[in-house]
Amino acid sequence: MSFLQEFKQFAIKGNVIDLSVAVVIGAAFGKIISSLVSGIVMPLIGLLLGGVNVANKTFSVGDAIVKWGEFLQAVIDFTIISFSIFVAIKAISLLRKEEEKKEKQTREETLLTEIRDLLKEQSAKSE
Repeated sequence: MSFLQEFKQFAIKGNVIDLSVAVVIGAAFGKIISSLVSGIVMPLIGLLLGGVNVANKTFSVGDAIVKWGEFLQAVIDFTIISFSIFVAIKAISLLRKEEEKKEKQTREETLLTEIRDLLKEQSAKSE
């Protein structure tokens, strides 16, 4: 098998496609959450701190300027994004489990259901 054929098989596998979709959706979701944090959460935190914009907070050590406010905002962004993704994955997982329970019917259950239906038909015909 040639290198290109192997790559083609790898690229069209479901996992690679799922991963690429997840990356695109994750990037878009990250932008939404970053907007939420920078536009809503951080201003509210600033209000709680007396009208202070946390993201602009710095201090100097010699000639170096330490931007601790940007770091704090990045930590808050990460925390909210990761929590939001956790909640979304948890909800999707619950929905998948419910669907699997509905769809997953053993061969035995299928046969018993068919037998029950046949018995109902026979009893209806004999009456």
